[in-house]
Amino acid sequence: MGIKKTYEEINEKIKKGEAVVVTAEEMVNIVKDKGVREAAKKVDVVTTGTFSPMCSSGAFLNFGHSDPPIRTTKCLLNGVPAYSGLAAVDCYIGVTEPSEFDENYGGAHVIEDLVAGKRVKLHITSYGTDCYPCKELDTHITLKSINQAFMFNPRNAYQNYNAATNTSSNILYTYMGTLLPKMGNITYSSAGELSPLLKDPLYRTIGIGTRIFLCGAQGYIVWEGTQFNKDMKRDKKTKLPEGPAGTLAVIGNLKHMNREFMRAAKFQKYGITMFIGIGVPIPILDEDLAESTAISNADIFTNIVDYSTGRRERPTIARVSYQELQTGRIKIGNKEIPTAPISSIYKARQIANVLKNWIEEGNFLLSSPVQNLPVEGIFKPLKIQEEIKWKL
Repeated sequence: MGIKKTYEEINEKIKKGEAVVVTAEEMVNIVKDKGVREAAKKVDVVTTGTFSPMCSSGAFLNFGHSDPPIRTTKCLLNGVPAYSGLAAVDCYIGVTEPSEFDENYGGAHVIEDLVAGKRVKLHITSYGTDCYPCKELDTHITLKSINQAFMFNPRNAYQNYNAATNTSSNILYTYMGTLLPKMGNITYSSAGELSPLLKDPLYRTIGIGTRIFLCGAQGYIVWEGTQFNKDMKRDKKTKLPEGPAGTLAVIGNLKHMNREFMRAAKFQKYGITMFIGIGVPIPILDEDLAESTAISNADIFTNIVDYSTGRRERPTIARVSYQELQTGRIKIGNKEIPTAPISSIYKARQIANVLKNWIEEGNFLLSSPVQNLPVEGIFKPLKIQEEIKWKL
């Protein structure tokens, strides 16, 4: 009979301080040394981590009502537009939104400034109504002074994102960083064997309601992320997708977050983004989960794709493992090409260890998904109708 555990049993062990918790990197070595069955017996929870630029992120803010009250039509936070088509004094600020006055400052910087305890200038305009007569308001806010402030990110923690290179004769400035001409470099954005969705590839324990580490606070997965690709071939042995597949929509209290695990950034000639820290605990309910959490960088493969085409379908140059990528150089044909991560392995490791400590100290219990994420389905690109025009 195989090893079987339940969430309730593991949470009881956590409460008593008896749970065996290891990071995903540690689990790789435990399974190598002791085998899958013994690892499944011994280990209760495996922690993961990733710290990468995640453009599809932002925060909902509620300022509270002024006197006289105002119904927000346009909202600027330190000069950055926030979407206000929600209610009187609610807004959503996206991390990639640039300032109207400074191209090097954007929504990500506003969120980081709030978490750092800084004052942020709030400018609101309105057309005025009988119940909301105020038409213009200028003040300052802090994270403590406003009511609700919660991060809500529609698309985080990509499962097996492609690596990038550039075969053209020109430098390309992309969200994968600066790509040098004639395959002068390769960039990638994954923590490999630490990455959350690579450790539970069929989402058995990762779903709606899963409690996670989000930017230094406890957060939750609330839905499948946007661009969640269910229509993806998977390796028969590891069950890992061959390309970008699952994503997560996540939520967490901005007031509890730590600037150490979120950082605003600007990619040259691309724009503003934000590095987001996410860690997902994976309960070892059986031997299958022990095996999947022990998949190593040597067995995790991704595609190196050519970004020089300017089209959605990018040709694959090569398929390589994260073990190869993390050496810093890869040989393709007769050419040796330097590789570099745009995510931080150091921070991913730190997140996995912080989450491990939280669980060991009894401050973080596991939550079973109320609904699992879909494994199969159809992923559709935008269909361009004949009458719609586009240009480069």
